[in-house]
Amino acid sequence: MMDMPEQENAPKRFDLNEVAKAFPAHADSLLLDRYLVDRESASARSFRVYRGTPPHFHTKCDEFLYVLSGRGTFWMGSPDDGGEFGPGTFLFFERGTVHALPTIIEHPVIFLSIDVPRREPGDIHFLNPDDGSPERFIQPAN
Repeated sequence: MMDMPEQENAPKRFDLNEVAKAFPAHADSLLLDRYLVDRESASARSFRVYRGTPPHFHTKCDEFLYVLSGRGTFWMGSPDDGGEFGPGTFLFFERGTVHALPTIIEHPVIFLSIDVPRREPGDIHFLNPDDGSPERFIQPAN
């Protein structure tokens, strides 16, 4: 059988269990992520959270998060709108919505994220600028 060149718009399949297994046990940044689909109109990523994340928001995209593994606490809008999450939890928040993941209860915490439109890597804005920078917050997984 002849190898066909990969087409830009060709359907793609991802084994999210294999993607999750590829994340290392430790990271210097709070998160490591891997883009699965990277289009201007939308992106799909899987990312692992290594430590609690401070309150932050994104200005250019809406974010849809599906919990693949792990447990922790998450809030959107304010700490009063929080609760626990675990596998199967689906979270949605519009651009500009402040959110945080203050506590990890069970590792590994891994999400599937759909960002509409694409989330630029630098589109992370902390309520407290001393909490970090986009580069310290999230790094691409190898």
